[in-house]
Amino acid sequence: MSAGPISPGSHMKTKHYLTAEDCKKILAACEAEAARHNWAVCIAIVDDGGHLLTFQRLDGTPPASIAISQGKATSAAIRRRATKQDEDMVNNGRVSALSMPNITFLEGGVPIVVEGETVGAVGVSGVKSIEDAQIAQAGIQALLG
Repeated sequence: MSAGPISPGSHMKTKHYLTAEDCKKILAACEAEAARHNWAVCIAIVDDGGHLLTFQRLDGTPPASIAISQGKATSAAIRRRATKQDEDMVNNGRVSALSMPNITFLEGGVPIVVEGETVGAVGVSGVKSIEDAQIAQAGIQALLG
């Protein structure tokens, strides 16, 4: 049995999401920030469920950074918070958090928040974690202004 079409007065929410153009803008700004400092990194952009939308491995980035950048992005998206917060939680003694499945506890994953809703995340790996986060923030800033 079908409920029929949804009327304009219903209580359905409008959902923001990242488009291919949004991802291109984020990626270009991330690459520019990395190039400005001569940093070799991997950059992953995911949707709100942590699914990969865009990925770039810059020349000279070690292979391990591929999975790490994607893990950081996924963690930031599904946890709805920067991976730095989870890293700090563990470093401050909450080691039981390490049992959370599929979470990367390294700074460099940053959620993309539009009107209070997480629409995705950027994860970067290849340099110091604080620098990875700097690159991710540059990409998000380019999108959100």
